[in-house]
Amino acid sequence: MGYTALYRKFRPLTFSEIVGQEHITRTLRNQIIAGRVGHAYLFNGGRGTGKTSAAKVLARAINCLNPKDGEPCNECEICKGAINGSLTDIVEMDAASNNSVEDIRAIREEVNFLPTKAKYRVYIIDEVHMLSTGAFNALLKTLEEPPEHVKFILATTEPQKLPATILSRCQRFDFKRISNDNIIKRLKVVCKESNIEITDEAMQMIAVLAEGAMRDALSILERCVQDGENKIDENKIRDLVGIPKITYVHNIVDGIIDFDVDRALEGVDTVLNDGKDITNLLWEMIKYVKDILVFKTSKKLDLYTEEEMKKIGELAEKVSKEKLIDLVYKLSELESDIKWSTQKTIVFQAGIIKLCSKQAEISSNLEERVEKIEKYLKSGKGITVNNTVVNTSNVIAQRNNQINRVVQNVPNTSAAQNRSTSKPKTTQTTTNFSNKAEEYWPQIINELKQNGKIVLCTSLNGSIASEINDMTVGIEFPNGMSSFNKTVLEKPENIKEISTMVSMACGKPMQIKYISGNSNIHQMTEEENLQKLANDSDIPFNVIE
Repeated sequence: MGYTALYRKFRPLTFSEIVGQEHITRTLRNQIIAGRVGHAYLFNGGRGTGKTSAAKVLARAINCLNPKDGEPCNECEICKGAINGSLTDIVEMDAASNNSVEDIRAIREEVNFLPTKAKYRVYIIDEVHMLSTGAFNALLKTLEEPPEHVKFILATTEPQKLPATILSRCQRFDFKRISNDNIIKRLKVVCKESNIEITDEAMQMIAVLAEGAMRDALSILERCVQDGENKIDENKIRDLVGIPKITYVHNIVDGIIDFDVDRALEGVDTVLNDGKDITNLLWEMIKYVKDILVFKTSKKLDLYTEEEMKKIGELAEKVSKEKLIDLVYKLSELESDIKWSTQKTIVFQAGIIKLCSKQAEISSNLEERVEKIEKYLKSGKGITVNNTVVNTSNVIAQRNNQINRVVQNVPNTSAAQNRSTSKPKTTQTTTNFSNKAEEYWPQIINELKQNGKIVLCTSLNGSIASEINDMTVGIEFPNGMSSFNKTVLEKPENIKEISTMVSMACGKPMQIKYISGNSNIHQMTEEENLQKLANDSDIPFNVIE
């Protein structure tokens, strides 16, 4: 007899052997005992959760010559014929490869004939969502009013793809993901009957990797014994599945938390040189960071040894919850970027370098906090300053007054010329000015202020505009640009907004170019940037961590 895969060898033969789906098996058994079996069922759920196994058991149970408490006896002629595949009255069809109208028409013709041996002719259609529209239409009438001797059991992982007319004609049962505990219980039975020595840690790891699918768990177990050695531990699973050792994952995450790019990249190179998959590595890193967060919150974790728990505790002590949550999101974004990239290794290493950049994190956090402050101020709610409630509209007014004073102090060549002549001075309220940048630039800054672009407006304080050529306006910063101002001004949406306003003022499409007058500027810290913003805006409050 040929070799049989573990998931087929240990396929459940009764409802009681189907683990984790008691809410379904109990109902089906009661229907069989009461003699109220429906004519069409829809089994829905994730892969490896027992849909096909339950369909096979149900098909035998309703045809069994000696059923016991709603269970098939698996000893009678009908049950044995169904198990070995010789019974033609139970038909299994894979809709993924038999999805045409002709396939369903063949079924429509067959249902008119009585079963040869069994009481019912049962059709099990797996992956039914793969049927074509024409096939669904052909099945509809038969499914609605089948002959008394015909039963349909449809199985799918994507019920949303089925027409509502099909769904409404079936009794629907939703199969849940199998819990890790139930997977482990089943693995113990399989290992005992197969003479496989396996550690508790290894079984726990298989259950986690299976992600609720019993078939996947048995497939992983089978891979681990293909070398002829029936001894399985955690390291063996890691090697076969391609999961990096926890030590390497720890070193990479530790390097990211400490902004140590050399240590992080060294860990990455070690894992990649060992032939591990980047996607698996990222998955392990995300899971590890999540586990650090869980440990920091609850001080409880599974799957880790005492030494590994000690290392996780050390990391949890030196990093905040907010940082860990941010890391999970950024690693997930990196996973998405890698998915669509043709240069996965380069993108991955660049992403790790970025995560290790302290300056990038400071700029990102600073910008986010300033935007939150600005949004809160715009909300019109009151804030507490030195135990006194201050209306934010007054704060905004103070900020606008400060910007007005700055704008008035910007050199205005046009105003100087007007003072030297007797021509009356006119005031314009839009940006449709002359083509001299030094004339319309102060009013553009003023419009940004009026439009509520406070951070952008403040970042442009002290700047001077001049037309470099017919297509470009240079925005010069005589005293240089701080790193924070540079981050704000170089955001694509801000460049687009300033370019649009300049183009409107010139009456033709124009580009902008930032010119820093001092390349050796002082790189301000996060606190200095926030304090500068508060000072420039004339806001009498301190930012508290």
